Amino acid sequence: MDQNTIAVLILVGSLFVMIISRFPIAFAIGISSIITTLYLGLPLMQVAQLMVKGVNVFSLMAVPFFIIAGELMGAGGISKRLIALSDALVGWIRGGLAMVNIVASMFFGGISGSSTADTASLGTILIPMMKDQGYDEEFATNITMTSSVQGLLIPPSHNMVMYAMVAGTVSVGRLFLAGLIPGIILGIALMIYSYILAVKRRYPKGDPFHLINVLKTLVDSIWGLLTVVIVVLGVVSGIFTATESAAIAVVWAMLVSFLIYRELSLKEMWKVMERSLGTLAIVLILISTSTVFGWLLTFLRMPQMVSNAIFGITENKYLIMLMLNILMLVLGTIMDMSAIILVATPVLLPIAISIGIDPVHFGAIMILNLGIGLITPPVGGTLFVGSAVSGVPIERLVKTLLPFLGVMVAVLLLITFVPGLVMWLPNLMMPVLGS
Repeated sequence: MDQNTIAVLILVGSLFVMIISRFPIAFAIGISSIITTLYLGLPLMQVAQLMVKGVNVFSLMAVPFFIIAGELMGAGGISKRLIALSDALVGWIRGGLAMVNIVASMFFGGISGSSTADTASLGTILIPMMKDQGYDEEFATNITMTSSVQGLLIPPSHNMVMYAMVAGTVSVGRLFLAGLIPGIILGIALMIYSYILAVKRRYPKGDPFHLINVLKTLVDSIWGLLTVVIVVLGVVSGIFTATESAAIAVVWAMLVSFLIYRELSLKEMWKVMERSLGTLAIVLILISTSTVFGWLLTFLRMPQMVSNAIFGITENKYLIMLMLNILMLVLGTIMDMSAIILVATPVLLPIAISIGIDPVHFGAIMILNLGIGLITPPVGGTLFVGSAVSGVPIERLVKTLLPFLGVMVAVLLLITFVPGLVMWLPNLMMPVLGS
């Protein structure tokens, strides 16, 4: 074997050994990069320079702002208002609380952009309510976790911003629009499956539908929902950039939480900042170490090696997309979502582009893939949060989770092979010049 092949084996092999050994993913990526750099005889100073370069990106400033805005809205009383609105809209259906859970996740996810935050915030309220009304605790937890993945697709999403940063010339606004319809489709698919189970298991209905109640709860929750409107319309219309929109979202979230809902104290604000900084620290370390890892992959011609291996098996566009989906699903079960976006995008995106897949379309496919990974063992972060919130052991959750995963994979295949579902809205509202 030549030096490059051995270096690739060292880089990838050491990473997976450390992941299996339960190393923190950011340190695993960094250490494997340093080991490979030493093997190649490259100066370690280059590692430090690449790490600094990785976080010295203007568009990256949007990420901490979106994280803080999501934490503010989650702690500022928005959760219970969205639940009340969702209950007024769909609570009257058989299995109404399950429908409420899904619709609330659709609203809340659009504000927080985080699957784990959605599960932690809504799950603490809705899972006990569902159990009290006779729902199986496994079902209540699984529907909370799976519906939370909508938040990764429905804008604004800081994971979309990270993908745009790594992909290069991809518009954040087009990515935001591309995730909207797939997120709604995922919610509808979960509602259909939940309704079938509700009829079969005779889960209860909620109160009858009343338009006045809908209008009341809408007025009460409109201030929180305006966060999404301000951010998305601002970016799509070109009034401000993704970074500026994220900063505006923080200011708006503070005004709503402190002055309108008045449910956020200064003491709680410190906790919000503490949680936000903790999340941001992990993200920044991941970005810095992943920059080195990605540079080494390019230096060692890893994208070309993977591309040649895939095209050596088949040149059929649909089979290649199926293989890429399987690869991302597998990666999602063993690695953190942010790490995969940062490490895998430079390798997989060129392959997708070479078979005619739009980078925006591929971004939506990747985000949903990795969202599924968040609720899949052994590393699924949302799965651990759901288990902690509900008190149901992970082993019991996984046994009943498979049908829900089946629904999500069906939606994944739908948006993969029917690109119009993803691309129609961005092409309509933000058409690419010359296309």
